[in-house]
Amino acid sequence: MKGCLVGLGATLSAAGAVAADEGSGQYETVIDVVEAGADPEGNESITPVLQANVDDNTLLKFPPGRYYMDEQLRFTGFENVGFVGEDATLVPANYYDFDGPQYRLFRLGTSDNPGRDLRFENFDIDQTAAHTGIRVINAEVEDGLVVRNVTVRGVHDSGTWGPALFNVLDADGQGLVTCFRASDGAAHIDETPNEGSMWRGATGIVVNPNHRGSLVFRNCSLGGFPDNGLYVSSEAGRVDVERGWYQNSGTASIRLNGASGTITDAVAVVNDDPHDSNGQHAIRIDGGDQIEIDGVTVAAPAPNGDAIRIMNDVESASITDSQISVGNRPNNGIKIDSAAGPTSIENVDIEIDGSANAVRILGEEAGAVDLEDVRITGDAAGTRLRHAIYCERNGCRFTGLSVDQSGPDKRRGLELRGEDYQVSDSEFETTHTPIVVNGADDVRIEDCYGRSTGDGYSLRIINDSGSVSLADNEFPDGVRDDR
Repeated sequence: MKGCLVGLGATLSAAGAVAADEGSGQYETVIDVVEAGADPEGNESITPVLQANVDDNTLLKFPPGRYYMDEQLRFTGFENVGFVGEDATLVPANYYDFDGPQYRLFRLGTSDNPGRDLRFENFDIDQTAAHTGIRVINAEVEDGLVVRNVTVRGVHDSGTWGPALFNVLDADGQGLVTCFRASDGAAHIDETPNEGSMWRGATGIVVNPNHRGSLVFRNCSLGGFPDNGLYVSSEAGRVDVERGWYQNSGTASIRLNGASGTITDAVAVVNDDPHDSNGQHAIRIDGGDQIEIDGVTVAAPAPNGDAIRIMNDVESASITDSQISVGNRPNNGIKIDSAAGPTSIENVDIEIDGSANAVRILGEEAGAVDLEDVRITGDAAGTRLRHAIYCERNGCRFTGLSVDQSGPDKRRGLELRGEDYQVSDSEFETTHTPIVVNGADDVRIEDCYGRSTGDGYSLRIINDSGSVSLADNEFPDGVRDDR
């Protein structure tokens, strides 16, 4: 988690939000919570002390210690409030001892009465005791959100809401969440004292439809939540995910929706299914006008869903400069749903060992999908889904591909089923026929090499296909044309 060890005295300027230095010059009042009466030994709840002292233009400082909380602090409609720890640990009460709504430690702003300029940083949260785990911070602000260096230790096993919710409500508002870590994940709801109260259980970080501004998540870490890891369901706002580690959550470890957004240099891992999930996409894009995925690493040695899935409500998307590996189960590398808009995939490495498509492109008229400089390797068999790339969409372009699929059971390279295709400057070496034109029309294949290491042809054209033009190709195993 490079970049998380930022000193308290450093000035942070990102997403338009600026954190004050330790001198606290931006606040009219600075309060040491211990001097104000908070117990630093973890024996008495500090919430009454916080409630008595929190105010506008106020910074609450937490000296070294353990701070027990058995009820939430609620503060709304505020201006310029900070909570800053120095070697400070927050200790939530267990499910049975928590007083009042068993949902949050800090509720700072609401959707109908948000705050403005909130700073929350440098806290450990100790939920290692049995039946603990609670939403550490629920923050809804118009503008000026800064959350830094918050680490949740222990499995969230109370069955209450997950560690965080963040919304920036003003369309011009901005916020930054950096180094928020809840790597131990959560227990399934059926294994908690709150059994039956929600579906599956906690989500790691929530951004809900109230979010309309811009929000950056930088160097965050989430692992093993039964619902989702980072779940963004806003339709109007923007969310950018920069770096970070997201692992083994149900539905998706990163689930993104919004007017626009990016996922850059992040790592998403699926190597375990701790909650018996029906599916675990590493990255799932639910919707958005323009979504960009760049420099990501998806490692799914035990896949239980698509590595990257582009859903129907995505207007346009791009995946660039990324690496994807999918283990020996029948799950796709990249799946583009039938109504998803134009998508470009450029300079991407996909290693696939299970009998599925490295790239699966569905739909006909939703918009072109272009693959350029995509390299596909691995030992995937042709048992279930024969082709490394399956395309039924019209108008797609395949340039500079390198497909090396040596698995058994007639593993093939590229299957085309729509209209208006160009395949150029590409190399295919597969167990069975590298390129199959299956009912497609207006297909142009040029400057390509195709070799079958088994008993296939270099190119097969199925009998109901339309026009296919070939130029300057090297097909040592010949062309079978059944038209």
